Amino acid sequence: MSTSDHFEIWQRREALAEAMIPVIGRLYRERDVTILVHSRSLVNKSVISILKTHRYVRQIEDRELAIEDTSPILNALAELDLGPSRIDIGQLAIAYAKDERGLSVEEFTKDAVAGALGDNKVVREGPTDVVLYGFGRIGRLLARLLIEKAGSGNGLRLRAVVVRKGSEDDLMKRASLLRRDSIHGQFNGSIHIDADENVICANGNAIKVIYSNDPSEVDYTEYGIKDAILIDNTGKWRDREGLSKHLRPGIAKVVLTAPGKGDVKNIVHGVNHHTVDGDDTVISCASCTTNAIVPPLKAINDEFGIVRGHVETVHSFTNDQNLLDNFHKGNRRGRSAPLNMVLTETGAASAIAKALPELEAHISGSAIRVPTPDVSMAILNLDLAKETTREELNQYLREVSLHSPLKRQIDFTTSSDAVSTDFVGSRHASIVDANATIVNGKNAIVYLWYDNEFGYSCQVVRAVQHISGVEYPLFPQD
Repeated sequence: MSTSDHFEIWQRREALAEAMIPVIGRLYRERDVTILVHSRSLVNKSVISILKTHRYVRQIEDRELAIEDTSPILNALAELDLGPSRIDIGQLAIAYAKDERGLSVEEFTKDAVAGALGDNKVVREGPTDVVLYGFGRIGRLLARLLIEKAGSGNGLRLRAVVVRKGSEDDLMKRASLLRRDSIHGQFNGSIHIDADENVICANGNAIKVIYSNDPSEVDYTEYGIKDAILIDNTGKWRDREGLSKHLRPGIAKVVLTAPGKGDVKNIVHGVNHHTVDGDDTVISCASCTTNAIVPPLKAINDEFGIVRGHVETVHSFTNDQNLLDNFHKGNRRGRSAPLNMVLTETGAASAIAKALPELEAHISGSAIRVPTPDVSMAILNLDLAKETTREELNQYLREVSLHSPLKRQIDFTTSSDAVSTDFVGSRHASIVDANATIVNGKNAIVYLWYDNEFGYSCQVVRAVQHISGVEYPLFPQD
């Protein structure tokens, strides 16, 4: 192929991606339809991002995915009267290439998404209000995600954040921290403040900033908030008694972004979110590490059985540590986080039993905090019930990442040059590093990357979507 041929192909694909953007936008804004390519959303993405997402598929599929294959399917979807849903045009394109029924693209597409048409459509009667209690690292990322997912306005709607007032220019500083992030970059959109109403307006979402020192001080109905889901990002209260303080007028349910204590359910979306019922008013989304390790542990246990194991986490430092040596109530955490590797404890191993009770194997765990600001690694050292090979285990985990109910939780990479910063912004709970996998008979060592901030925040939003009924069906269905 000549140089000019390569360039002409690129230009043609650029034009197709450009044409896809307004179609993707209309489907999202008007019908709450999210277009995906292999679990990666194309909503609000640039031409280059759309093309890169297609290109990424070569790492995990046996074939290239060309935009020439997905564009006709997207155009067919645009002609259908779709209800709220998530539609993976990458999976549909691959399925259409294998389909032997002789259907046209339009016929195949309509049949594949029949569950989102006619009487099968999800019907929403209005938005679900969300309140963020605390506005730190996780709180601001949750805000970004909730704003990004506003869609037609009938899904989750961020109404307020509750914080302690830090200074007279508190509102401006909160808005500035939402607008700029040293790790995750600029906010994707427009932010301004309404000082008279104490509101941060982000992409048209009016977010009331409520100042309070204690949950008992707030009556949310005074702000027009009703039947809301409150997400506690502070970690100050972790048992049912403490978290129930949030069940004030206007609040229907409370979600904790830390491991829950006592009888509080620890939910890892994709694994045990189905255990949440209508009577649960207080739940926990466990920890970032628990969310990273439980899905692959479940997948491996289902196929190979786990007899025992050890989890070692190499975790980026957090605000819980000190910048320079100073007093800390925890052992070693008082030492300078940017200057040291810090051996510390992790509750993730003990939390496995709450989220995955069918795993009878004993799993021990330890952690090392390292001088990086984000993205961590979990190393699973597992004794399996049956022998396998590196190739067999990797192939199985690749299939899980593509075609199982855990594909939103588990990603897979075969890149030989992957390092931690490559996974900043990953929306998966964890990413299997296939080149690092080690297998010796019944012993397997699996390396998992995870964005302990953003990937975890995505898991929290998924859990909130589930309990609020905003977790729309995915097509094609497995």
